[in-house]
Amino acid sequence: REDIGHFPRRWLISLQRSKMAMSDLGPDYAPVDDDTFVTRYRARCHCGAVRYEVGADPVDAKICHCRTCQALHGAPMQWAAIFHKRHVRVTRGIEHLRFYAGVLDGPGRVPPCKVSCALCGTPVADEGRRMWLAFPTLFEFGAPGQIPEAFRPTCHIFYGQRVVDVDDGLPKWSGHKNASDEIGERAERSAGRPRGGR
Repeated sequence: REDIGHFPRRWLISLQRSKMAMSDLGPDYAPVDDDTFVTRYRARCHCGAVRYEVGADPVDAKICHCRTCQALHGAPMQWAAIFHKRHVRVTRGIEHLRFYAGVLDGPGRVPPCKVSCALCGTPVADEGRRMWLAFPTLFEFGAPGQIPEAFRPTCHIFYGQRVVDVDDGLPKWSGHKNASDEIGERAERSAGRPRGGR
């Protein structure tokens, strides 16, 4: 018998069927039965019904301040570590994944979309067209505060939509990194303006 989180076993009988390969979500993902896959990090939702592994360090990590992330996370910003889909595989609870697509303004799997656990509601990731944007707070890194360097944010994106100022010295972009204007005090300093000046 295996209980997961706060859910009784009878609610989680369907977990026995979760040996389905991640390729059921598309050929871009690593299959769960790939013997050559080397797990580097593990993540899980709050209740533990959904679990996944990644086999590489993230290619980047960012903090997003867009209104969509604020609304769907119920927070002022979202911290995401970005992985190639081929480095990701769901090992448990694939049937509990729930998708929300902004282009549909409702449920559906049309990337880019939000992925969450249907049982506990935890936001699990954002599925992009080519990438998997994972939330570092779901990973099991060991002792609290022990965050690998590769997961540390490199910048803020959509910072013009922020609801709180963040003074951390990281670059702040009005839209996507390197594809929009850099804003904030760092941009002012690089333009030769004094801090807080116009």
